[in-house]
Amino acid sequence: MSKQIYIIKANGEKEFFDNSKLENSLRKAGAGAPVIATIVNKIENELKDGTETIEIYRRAFDLLDKFERGTAAQYSLRHAVLELGPTGFPFENFIGAIFRAKGFETKLRQRIKGLCISYEVDLMARNDEKFIIGEVKFHNKRGIKSDLKVVLYVKERFDDIEKGEFYGNIDRNLKKEKWLITNTKFTTRAIDYGRCCADLMLVSWNYPKQGNLYQLITEAGLYPITCLKTLGRNDKKLFLDRNIVLCRELSQGRERLFNLVGIPAEKRENALEEISNLIPNT
Repeated sequence: MSKQIYIIKANGEKEFFDNSKLENSLRKAGAGAPVIATIVNKIENELKDGTETIEIYRRAFDLLDKFERGTAAQYSLRHAVLELGPTGFPFENFIGAIFRAKGFETKLRQRIKGLCISYEVDLMARNDEKFIIGEVKFHNKRGIKSDLKVVLYVKERFDDIEKGEFYGNIDRNLKKEKWLITNTKFTTRAIDYGRCCADLMLVSWNYPKQGNLYQLITEAGLYPITCLKTLGRNDKKLFLDRNIVLCRELSQGRERLFNLVGIPAEKRENALEEISNLIPNT
């Protein structure tokens, strides 16, 4: 760009538009180099001072959808996870599905007795090697971060659970891990503490570099139904209210699930076609 343009981040801060960030997000979604170049060039020509990052995202998504619908759905993944709200239950269900796809037996929202008091634990996951307890923090806005206070609070809960009878009865041959998972980001101080605290694993949208939430989702091939552009907001809510979270569930349940919430045949076929583009061989 010949002129630097100020844009507004989700947290209200200003920064200069950096086209490499847009290029990287499109590349991660699987868009090819010619499509990326076309979209970035068009957005750069349209940008004005004060444009919000969410508007840039929406415009890029609309352009990408014209070229590659399946790729557009992947690009929209982060926004789709935000749309799993407003409550955290669908996101917890989604995280549970990811761990099941990785070969874990999972339980959600379980009451566990610590040394001092009982706690509701969002996630318990077990396989032949590990036992994981996890706290799942959901935010429905990108600019909201989990800070050091959140990390310390979760660490205290886990420490009390670790001293209790339940934790002591877990198979001693299993490696025990404690996770804090969020769909947005951690503050710098929270990450610094997490790096120092070896027995607490922090996982956010893009942290750590390997094993972050984006990678967990795409490696498992589990996309939330909120990715689908062929379904309206009310359609998605009807499914989420029935704990139907995954595109794969719709593909497998087909007519039975669509009929359950009253989705007409034409919209159903369009949704199934979009899912097949997003997740081949479903």
